[in-house]
Amino acid sequence: FLRSYHFIVLSVFKVLYNPYLLCDSSNAYLWSRPVSDVTSLLWLQEDPYVMDRGTELEGFCIDLLQKLSEQLHFNYKVATVKDGRYGTQTTDGNWTGMIGEVVRREADLAVASLTITSSREEVVSFTKPFLQTGIGILLKEDSATEGASLFHFLKPFSKETWTGVIVAYLLTCLCLFLAARLSPSQWNDPKSEENHFTFLNSLWFGAGSLTLQGAEPHPKALSLRIIAAIWWLFTVTLLAAYIASYTTLLSSGSDQLSIQTFEDLVKQRELEFGTLESASTFQYFKNSKNSVQQMIYEYMDKRRDHVLVKSYQEGIQRVMESDYAFIGESISQDLEVARHCNLIRAMEVIGARGFGIATPKGSPWTSKLSIAILKLSESGDLDYLHSKWWETSCFHKGQDEWNPMKPHALGGIFLFLAIGLALGIVVALVELSNKSRRTADQDKKSCCSVFTEEISQRFRIREDQKQENPGKVKP
Repeated sequence: FLRSYHFIVLSVFKVLYNPYLLCDSSNAYLWSRPVSDVTSLLWLQEDPYVMDRGTELEGFCIDLLQKLSEQLHFNYKVATVKDGRYGTQTTDGNWTGMIGEVVRREADLAVASLTITSSREEVVSFTKPFLQTGIGILLKEDSATEGASLFHFLKPFSKETWTGVIVAYLLTCLCLFLAARLSPSQWNDPKSEENHFTFLNSLWFGAGSLTLQGAEPHPKALSLRIIAAIWWLFTVTLLAAYIASYTTLLSSGSDQLSIQTFEDLVKQRELEFGTLESASTFQYFKNSKNSVQQMIYEYMDKRRDHVLVKSYQEGIQRVMESDYAFIGESISQDLEVARHCNLIRAMEVIGARGFGIATPKGSPWTSKLSIAILKLSESGDLDYLHSKWWETSCFHKGQDEWNPMKPHALGGIFLFLAIGLALGIVVALVELSNKSRRTADQDKKSCCSVFTEEISQRFRIREDQKQENPGKVKP
């Protein structure tokens, strides 16, 4: 695709001594000392890969070339690319731009932010990638963040955690209800006494504990006190975790991105989105079999005159000045985010790819440069160059700086509650068993029959007797 920059061609000269460069700013050529074994090299000026600083060039690719020259011992000169393009295939099968010049052997190497694709690999050879990238979404931070909603207070916990809390509450209330019916210390005589620990009262007791308030009826049996104590411990821990998470959420002041994936981008209606026309990114969505990516292509294709941009800088400008999301190379977007503090890139990156050096088919430079690039990667030099040219003074609140609390963060207290509930039910059964044994000894009955009778009485559904209407005469 076309960029609004100057384009440069370099010629590389293999030498047996250390190189030096002289710059003639009048014709933008850099010449080395006369040498043999000339290898011409194409360059494309693009920030931060190659930048013209008047009498000299600088940038990521310039530093990369310098390190490669130290390993492979070559000098180079520069000249302008003829059509100023990376290279696409025309309808007649010919190639334009840098790829075309390498295919026609007008140049021996092409070093730039040149994406390795299958169609290009068919006509040229690529080295190992010196930078990894993908397809990302560039957004203006103000238009991409969602403010506090009506249910903002629910955000400290994830949906799974809230579900676990509700289930734990209902199970605890159920255990309180069962233990109150089983334990003779809480309900001694089912025939004459009324059990105040109904299920509704148990729900009320559990809700009162959640708000750190006392609620009646009060548990008297050991089994109920065990369940109540475990539930109180659970609620205190839960409230402490909620307060801590909510405080972090409010103090961070970081609203969540409303668009974090390409699916989010398709579903929303506030922002338009597009990419560079006739670029590899547009072709990627066109050829994709993924349903979401196909929807993105159909959206851009139907509105191509309005949403597709002619240059990378035009896309950046539209993002900053209007409600527009720009789809492009993630590594280039990271540079814009580093330089423009009001921009942000969405989390999802698709279509992993790399930037490589293009050489003609069968060129001896391919393997030499690949080995040199691998050595630079293993030594950490490529990481250093990336951090050098993508350095930023902006502070972006990380999207993973705060996250809703997941169930595994509270897994221990959930487990502790489950053990306490089980222990309370077991103690209630032991209490009922002891009473049944004493009753069996007194009445000279079987302990099992007395225990069964007690269970039946405690869980028998009592039907209220209907009062007869005194004014109604029976037939």
